[in-house]
Amino acid sequence: MSHLSNSARWLSALLAVMVIARSDAAGAAASSWVNPGADGRLLYQADPLGNTIPDFSRAGYGGGGVALPEVPVATTLAPTATGDDGARIQAALDEVGKRPPDARGFRGAVLLQRGTYRVEGILEIRAGGVVLRGAGNGTDGTVILATGKTQRALIEVGAMPAPRRTIRGNRRKVTDAYVPWSAKSFSVESTDGLAVGDRIVVQRPATGAWIHVIGMDRIPERPGGKAGETKQWTASGHTLEFERTILAIAGQRLTLDAPVMNALDAKFGGGSVALSIFARIAECGVENLRLVSEYVKGKETSDEAHAWIGINLGAVENAWVRRVTVMHFSHGVQASAPSIFTTTQDCEHLDPVSEIDGGRRYSFSLNGQYGLVQRCRSRDSRHTFVTGSKAAGPNVFRDGSAVRSHADSGPHHRWAVGTLYDNISDDNELCVQNRLWAGSGHGWAGAQQVLWNCTAKKLILQQPPTAQNYAIGCVGTFARGQWAPNAPSGVIESTGKPVAPRSLYLAQLTERLGPAAATAIAAVIHE
Repeated sequence: MSHLSNSARWLSALLAVMVIARSDAAGAAASSWVNPGADGRLLYQADPLGNTIPDFSRAGYGGGGVALPEVPVATTLAPTATGDDGARIQAALDEVGKRPPDARGFRGAVLLQRGTYRVEGILEIRAGGVVLRGAGNGTDGTVILATGKTQRALIEVGAMPAPRRTIRGNRRKVTDAYVPWSAKSFSVESTDGLAVGDRIVVQRPATGAWIHVIGMDRIPERPGGKAGETKQWTASGHTLEFERTILAIAGQRLTLDAPVMNALDAKFGGGSVALSIFARIAECGVENLRLVSEYVKGKETSDEAHAWIGINLGAVENAWVRRVTVMHFSHGVQASAPSIFTTTQDCEHLDPVSEIDGGRRYSFSLNGQYGLVQRCRSRDSRHTFVTGSKAAGPNVFRDGSAVRSHADSGPHHRWAVGTLYDNISDDNELCVQNRLWAGSGHGWAGAQQVLWNCTAKKLILQQPPTAQNYAIGCVGTFARGQWAPNAPSGVIESTGKPVAPRSLYLAQLTERLGPAAATAIAAVIHE
């Protein structure tokens, strides 16, 4: 299609999406909560306070709808017959990191040719614009063998201290009495000094009154546990911070790039905004690799003296992991709390080695904001698609599968907000619930969690006070909660029958940016 004009390409993509969408709609139910209107635009049902299912379309590299880049090779390495290759690879990464970036911020890729590389330590991408690339994630591709008995992440991207700093004296209160969790716009006491394009933090404080309403100041002690083992939630420990970009200013009203994902209610402290600075590296990635951790054969469910995490995305922005297979590590690919605008796609986490117990076998973790995991799969994991404490969203898991699971996918603890599970299949459980004394007092694991056309053997969906969760078009048996069986259910609709559109994320992306955006991130157009 290189000979076509931009308009022709857009029209071709639009027609393809429309044809598939019609065939989807013909055999699928319609959701009352989100459905295409007569003009094709999505219609959202609101609750009495104005809350709807949020827009998740800004999740992913480049803010959603942007194809992952192909960064030119800067240097090439070959494996050695013996010895450790870690120092050579690290030196190459550091050397490329000293090159001047091009106009897009890219410095170049370190290409590891086919073969096996032994690494006893940690490989770090310390500068933006650097990519670590192999020649394939199969057994005949590029294999990095993590040797030694030290628990660690094999590959760290952006592992540096990066505290958020807010400019002094510029915090402004939100003046609306109630801002729905799906809202992108609200008023503040002053917009002086703010400009379109500014990055801000929307802070939603936790208060004792809110924690009391949701019951997290009186979590029962773990049966048979030690006194004080279960920690009650405190206001100081549960503030939420949403990093957002200003799209428009009209008087005292701000319009942002993504919803706030948690209601800002004056009864519970309201909210505020402040300009933010956060030191991150950008435009960096890991791709086309097979990561294998050494371990003691025959101790697949007991050996824990080995490399522990395949890849950790730390203080990064616009970063990616693609076509990477992670084998025998307890954890696969995780995006930590400082990460923003990340994509993990076409990856596998297979046959982790560890005890089958808490804190182990997490495959794909999104703990930052604007994260996307798509077309990824696991085998023998515990928590395949998972978020941690106060993950602020928007985050999206799309078109992923888990087989031989030992536990559930879903939010794991302490009020993760704004996550979409879009066509996720787990052969065990998919749960959004009050976990009470689990861990050290996990409590309400998630709010504004949307399960869309998902499949699991068992599903649990509960509604926290002041918030909501949704399961729409999901296939499987719905059950009562494991820890709090009498908690109310969230919104459950079209059980056993998937709805149209097939992918909520792609539908929202298409509406915001046009069908070419969905084409850019999809393996094939099938929505």
